[in-house]
Amino acid sequence: MEKIPQAGEYSIGFLSTGAPFLLISVDYMQSLWMLLASLMFAAMGACVKMASDQHASLPQIVLFRGLPSVLLIFFWAVSTRRSLRPKSWRLHIVRNITGVSSMWMGFFAIAMLPLATAVSLNYTSPLFIAGWMLMRDWRQRDAVRTIAVVLGFFGVVAILRPSIGADQALGAFIGLCAGAFSAMALMQVRSLGRLGEPEWRTVLIFSCFASTTGVVGLAIEGWPEMSLEAWLALTGVGLFGLVGQLALTRAFGLGSALLTAALQYTTIVFSALLAAAIWNDMPDWLAWGGMALIVASGLLSIWRTYNETQVMQGKPSAPESLNEETPADSRRV
Repeated sequence: MEKIPQAGEYSIGFLSTGAPFLLISVDYMQSLWMLLASLMFAAMGACVKMASDQHASLPQIVLFRGLPSVLLIFFWAVSTRRSLRPKSWRLHIVRNITGVSSMWMGFFAIAMLPLATAVSLNYTSPLFIAGWMLMRDWRQRDAVRTIAVVLGFFGVVAILRPSIGADQALGAFIGLCAGAFSAMALMQVRSLGRLGEPEWRTVLIFSCFASTTGVVGLAIEGWPEMSLEAWLALTGVGLFGLVGQLALTRAFGLGSALLTAALQYTTIVFSALLAAAIWNDMPDWLAWGGMALIVASGLLSIWRTYNETQVMQGKPSAPESLNEETPADSRRV
């Protein structure tokens, strides 16, 4: 019997026709799915910025982000006869107040700031989680979390140095608030996961809340006239966001959750490259350094939380099982 490749391995075989084929290990496939998700989320951010440049309103952008996920997941759940009833409305309401607020703030920051800067600020949620743990309980004041908070602080300072103009100060502040609200939302996602709430239902309810706020915003502001470019950009927001969400879910379903959480930070790199290609907006060395510090702080915080979760569950700190639990702190839903 032919050997099945294990994690970190690959093998080359031959079909009955003699054509070679490549068996790619689970870890490699997981990395590819996460890189695809990161690229899609970076492309979604670029479409958000292009839609804003074409005078699409923020409610329109939020509606187009949430509606495709609502339709796809709802019809999938109905066709497979899955229950739509949540396990805890209270946790979902708190999660969606903070999560939807983070989405609005994040899209506002993208419209106001350079793309890579706004995305970097959106990815400060692990920094806020680590800081909250340090302040909540003195027993959480370990060296790893302290280093993570310090690195993240210096990273934010490097990005928000005096070169950020006065007209961008509000966008920078809102971007940081988006990261803070995302941290609060992720803590609720963790609680929902402990209750056994499936991720698809959490994403569905979140998308419903987001779409509803978009409709309310449009009812207040009205539907502005848009160019063809704006329609295309909004369509990209929906499609890229949906594909990114599906790829992210697939990535977390394979192999090491810690690897997936680490690879999600490539969204910052992809965003910087897209900004350079589309707007000729290449970050300078200090901005790159700030992004690197934010990534480092996020990885340290995720790694620390991940190890604690494994110890609490009586598992090794670096499990090899393909069925290990996904750390809810690192999900970006």
